[in-house]
Amino acid sequence: MFKILIPLIVLFLHIAPAQAQVVQTKTISLEAAKKVAAEAVKYAHRVNAPGGAIAIVDAGGALVYLERLDNTFSAAAEVSAKKANTAATFKAPSSKLETAINGGRQALITVGHTFLQGGVPIVFNGEVIGAIGVSGSASAQQDEDIANAGAKASFN
Repeated sequence: MFKILIPLIVLFLHIAPAQAQVVQTKTISLEAAKKVAAEAVKYAHRVNAPGGAIAIVDAGGALVYLERLDNTFSAAAEVSAKKANTAATFKAPSSKLETAINGGRQALITVGHTFLQGGVPIVFNGEVIGAIGVSGSASAQQDEDIANAGAKASFN
């Protein structure tokens, strides 16, 4: 009996710590990303934005959905995705980081992200599940306003 029991105990001791190290996280789905983008587009039209690229990324910063409005310069798609990636990976609006750099924290530039206003985390039940980035509207402030409108989308 001990020949069977001891290997089982050893196996259990090896499995238990591994399970304790797993963290469950939530991330945005394609369906939810489309809702976020739709809210952002609705707001952009309401404020007569001249264009804009709207990127939605998951909690890890990977692109889930991109929508580019008519009359938006092509590089805006890439910039919006990078703003969203920055907001997701730092779990903070990209404007906060831009402000830090402008305030003298220039070493942030070296970490390889896009520290431009217009990236906003998407929060669900208190957890960052992704982010939205907007580029190519009338101004940096309008980019952020559009992103904020999208980030407020309801998932219920």
